[in-house]
Amino acid sequence: MIDLHCHILPGIDDGAKTLEDSLDLARAAEADGIHTIVATPHHRNGAFDNDGNAIPQLVEDLNSHIKEHEIDVTVLPGQENRLTGELVDELKQGTAIPVHKSRYVLVEFPSVQVPHYANRLFFDLQVEGYMPIIVHPERNKTFAEHPNKLYELLQAGALTQVTADSFTKKVPKKTRQCAELLLDHHMVHVIASDAHDVNRRTFDLSTAYQSIQAKRGEEEVFYLMENAERIIDNETIYPEPPQQVKKKKFLGIF
Repeated sequence: MIDLHCHILPGIDDGAKTLEDSLDLARAAEADGIHTIVATPHHRNGAFDNDGNAIPQLVEDLNSHIKEHEIDVTVLPGQENRLTGELVDELKQGTAIPVHKSRYVLVEFPSVQVPHYANRLFFDLQVEGYMPIIVHPERNKTFAEHPNKLYELLQAGALTQVTADSFTKKVPKKTRQCAELLLDHHMVHVIASDAHDVNRRTFDLSTAYQSIQAKRGEEEVFYLMENAERIIDNETIYPEPPQQVKKKKFLGIF
């Protein structure tokens, strides 16, 4: 499996604190069946600013340690970029970076609102050749209460990445129900761990895929896994058209 969202680099955000923590995460990923991890440190989220120019070398260093410890996992460079008006310029400068030198950019929204400039920024990103992937939309209060705001962004070409935990029982029921609602309406394109440590926020990709397969079959799992591979390889994703959510379907959840 491929994990597109993980805070495995040591000591630069709220993920792994030490090299040993990073190695523990790599071991846990291998045990879960993950062979490739994209390191996605926070950038511009109000607590952490991680210059994208420095990340490839940090990834190379970590891969050397992983190899020394005979862990069968490869780490690739990436970033979890907070939505800001400067994102396009930062991508051009290299202070913000996409997933593994691809066109795909992980974009994190604030936890409560959807900034008014999001539509315009996403348009500008796509004009510059980038494809925005909205990370964990099920954890955004506005998207949860008004899922058709997310639908509008997807109609305009954006993609989403939902957290694996949101398909398990490790999250609040409403978050899980929101993830299921988005999946039902073709508004989920890839899932990833967003792992920070080996205890509280770890890898649950295999469990999430099992849950999705039990409810929606192997074809849905294959679609999600293939999208992750296509992102890594910078290939085009062909998403199913998103569906609007009828009001009665989400009033009972939120």
